[in-house]
Amino acid sequence: MKASDLLVRCLEAEGVERIFGVPGEENADVMLSLQDSKINFILTRHEQGAAFMAEVHGRLTGEAGVCLGTLGPGATNLITGVADANMDRAPLIALTGQADSRRLHKESHQAMDVVAMFAPVTKWGQGIFHPDNIPEVVRKAFKTATAEKPGACHIELCEDVAAMQTTTHPLQSQRPRRPVPDDKIVDRAFAVIAAAKRPIILAGNGTIRRRASRQLRRFAERTGIGVVSTFMAKGCVDMDAEYCLFTIGLQSKDVVACAVDAADVVITLGYDMVEYHPRLWNPDGDKRIVHIDFLPAEVDENYAVEVEVVGDLAHTLWMLCERVERQPKLIDFDHRTQRAVRREMLTDFATHSNDDTTGSIRPQKAIWDARQVLRPQDIVLSDVGAHKMWIARYFQCHEPNTCLIPNGFCSMGFALPGAISAHLVHPDRRILAICGDGGFMMNVQEMETARRLNADIVVMVWVDGGYGLISWKQDSHFGRHTDLSFGNPDWLGLAAAFGWHGAWVERSTDLQPALELAFATPGPSLLALPIDYTENAKLTARLGEIVCPI
Repeated sequence: MKASDLLVRCLEAEGVERIFGVPGEENADVMLSLQDSKINFILTRHEQGAAFMAEVHGRLTGEAGVCLGTLGPGATNLITGVADANMDRAPLIALTGQADSRRLHKESHQAMDVVAMFAPVTKWGQGIFHPDNIPEVVRKAFKTATAEKPGACHIELCEDVAAMQTTTHPLQSQRPRRPVPDDKIVDRAFAVIAAAKRPIILAGNGTIRRRASRQLRRFAERTGIGVVSTFMAKGCVDMDAEYCLFTIGLQSKDVVACAVDAADVVITLGYDMVEYHPRLWNPDGDKRIVHIDFLPAEVDENYAVEVEVVGDLAHTLWMLCERVERQPKLIDFDHRTQRAVRREMLTDFATHSNDDTTGSIRPQKAIWDARQVLRPQDIVLSDVGAHKMWIARYFQCHEPNTCLIPNGFCSMGFALPGAISAHLVHPDRRILAICGDGGFMMNVQEMETARRLNADIVVMVWVDGGYGLISWKQDSHFGRHTDLSFGNPDWLGLAAAFGWHGAWVERSTDLQPALELAFATPGPSLLALPIDYTENAKLTARLGEIVCPI
């Protein structure tokens, strides 16, 4: 068969259902092979949007999402989304075309070393220079992308190689069973935990993958130990559970940090330093830390691990639960601080739930209303900007993978294309993207993709006419900010131009009905609202004066 046909058969053998991308001349053979396959090619309006769509597919399914671009500018356009997936631990495969292999040794039109360019933002990458190597390269890429910690891999195929003949066949897709820790090290971890008086769990994004959330809930229910999650671990435990202490990760000290401060043992589960560095919660490096993860702990002066348990996270938690059930009398913890923290945070969340303002809407109210209209399994996607800080603190979840926040690489432009992909994975759920006006306009062209696919998504844009997070941080550090303002489109006109339902909401009491109407309207909807970002400085001042509740 032709090499491009073999590539597509290998992708089918890996279970690929859809590929997002923008093809070029060098992908022509692959595209024609795709047309004859069962894989659905989703044509996007920019390669960056394609990469974000593939990333969200990977985050929601645990299977590698696939995006495609051509050589040169097509490949460089992919790279931001690929980097975002890699640092946010989402399995992704980036497919790029390349020039004829007979001209790569010299100066040549659009040709560059794309594999080398992708190397810093992928786990592994490889160019294919012989068609018989395609099955091995594809199998290794998918195996590497989905192995812990998941990330991005890159495959490059030269246009002349794609047209060659081959007699090889796809390799069988296999998911190896992850190793588990031995009993002795789990015994050591349990002994440290059982001897504590005020232990706390710091849950990272590893807890929302592969059954880990279920086992974490079981462990927390049996011990009562409070669970603090990073931004990307939202939903690892139910927000209504008494042991849920919500989210940590803001640069300023928050109430939740009081529970960590009071802890004599910190149990880190699937914790990832790219989200929240240990110097922010263990500045003196004196906390007793039990590290439980798929991989060994990173070496850091503020992360001196007392016991390191390496292996499948869900199985490790199961092993700990078995020990708790065998020796329940050893579990005697003081939960007063965590109860006080939870009580204070719940009061804070509801402070502006009944706001009646006109002209602008407080962030707290916008988040409250979004939570009210979304069911436990529905999905929120946050873009990057000032709104992300408010979502991180105020939007809480019932289930894992129901609030997707880029928090490793933190790229703007994520939420709109991501919402399209979320709809394709879960067409039965309500999908809400929350964006700033800056981040939304970075991939605004994907409004056409959403309309073409008739995606049932709602995008809420918080309008402040500037790069709000940058001005917030400059104000906090310097007492003033540089000129970060910009103009905006006519939001209703923009929605109409792309065939979206649109609404401008400037009264807070109208927001919840507007959201309900948007979700009831078939196809994509755009809600724009003027946001009251004077609340940013108020939050900074309040967090700077935090007095722990107990």
